[in-house]
Amino acid sequence: MATTTKAAQDEDAGAAGKSEPAAAVPHLSVAERIARGKAARSEVPRASHAVFESQPTRSDPVDLLESQAKTRVPELVPLRYGRMLVSPFTFYRGAAKIMAHDLGATPRSGLMVQCCGDAHLSNFGVFASPERRLVFDVNDFDETLPGPWEWDVKRLAVSMLIAARDNGYRAKEQDRIVLDTVGEYRTAMADFAGMKNLDVWYAHLDTEKALAEFGSQFKPKEVKRTKKSLAKARTKDSMAAFSKLTEVVDGQPRIIDQSPLIVPIDKLAEGEREDTFNELRDLLRSYRGSLEYDRRVLLEEFRLTDFARKVVGVGSVGTRAWIALLLGRDGQDPLFLQMKEAEASVLEESLGPSEFSNHGQRVVVGQRLMQATSDIFLGWVHVDSGLDDQQRDFYGRQLKDWKGSAEIEQMVPEGMAAYGKLCGWTLARAHARSGDRIAIAAYLGNGTSFDRALVEFSKAYADQNDRDYRALKNAVDSGRLEAQTGL
Repeated sequence: MATTTKAAQDEDAGAAGKSEPAAAVPHLSVAERIARGKAARSEVPRASHAVFESQPTRSDPVDLLESQAKTRVPELVPLRYGRMLVSPFTFYRGAAKIMAHDLGATPRSGLMVQCCGDAHLSNFGVFASPERRLVFDVNDFDETLPGPWEWDVKRLAVSMLIAARDNGYRAKEQDRIVLDTVGEYRTAMADFAGMKNLDVWYAHLDTEKALAEFGSQFKPKEVKRTKKSLAKARTKDSMAAFSKLTEVVDGQPRIIDQSPLIVPIDKLAEGEREDTFNELRDLLRSYRGSLEYDRRVLLEEFRLTDFARKVVGVGSVGTRAWIALLLGRDGQDPLFLQMKEAEASVLEESLGPSEFSNHGQRVVVGQRLMQATSDIFLGWVHVDSGLDDQQRDFYGRQLKDWKGSAEIEQMVPEGMAAYGKLCGWTLARAHARSGDRIAIAAYLGNGTSFDRALVEFSKAYADQNDRDYRALKNAVDSGRLEAQTGL
């Protein structure tokens, strides 16, 4: 039986309606907000977060995955299962719906924030700010929704433990990585609780500053490898994608067929390119209307040249994702946009539907709330028809703009612990922008009670993840599901 505060119970009573935005309760004094956090601690002890018990009524994890597959591109679903079966960690990356289902039965303080909904360690990374600085932040918001701050922290903590296990670290090293990750979240939230509102809003993590701060914790060769990775991230832009993803056909640049990972519209709509291209151009025009005025002016300087369907990620495989090639002043001025399908958040089953009828808008609003800086072309669109004549929501952004992610498999324990601290700080800052940071800090306190509780929770849930991973493997081995590997 889940333990919740009265505030959480009141939220549950209204769950039949739409989820409300997270709010910091600005009309309360600092003392009242501290008291609010301490009261939640009395009702839901921090140590209670250590417990994870599989409920007798827990849904079959394979059933949950199959329910998601019903709305996805059928021929891509086996690829999703194949990617999830690479390891328990890749399974965890694709199992946000399963964990969201489980988190609904866990204790919560009743303090709400804008949740990422899928805050595992691979959903943090580097990308370019509009000022052309390389920043570190959360970078995936498909499941974002106002919800309990604990859910994001638990998903992050468990991901650190599973990754540490996959890398073969010793048990003490695994525990230390989780402790450092959660401890950094706690201490960062305390720092944000003492900051002015605008200072919290402007806070961000510059990668060069972070490397200088944490570099002493790495061996020289690890620092060198990190600097090399950051330099590589700066090369990942539309020009690099243009040279990699296109070829010249009849004097015009066209996206190369790399089926099933990238499928141009010439192949998807064989014999109907012109009609399909016009529909997709209308989609792009509608999306443009969701952008700020100056961004619309900029986008209008580009002309659409080609479209293709692209496979992305692990958990997202099977959802519809398009890449659009646009050209600016000449044939060497490319812009790649990605239009990604947005479905209902996996958190909505427990928290009620989003206040936004368009899930693309839900993703964009959540991203802007949580990120210190966002892609200049972040926008959304609703499509009444398409290649499958269905109504669908999409959000758009640049395909590549100095994007980079950590090489988890190459990390040593000290490196993963430092990376966990970066993620913990970043998640705390994201939550502090939308939730009551003072109450959350008061709930967490100065001790390590919550940190230690999440080590135990992470162990229990990582074991559950192993069982769910084996369930998927058994479903494939028995012929219940088909998996495509190697792609």
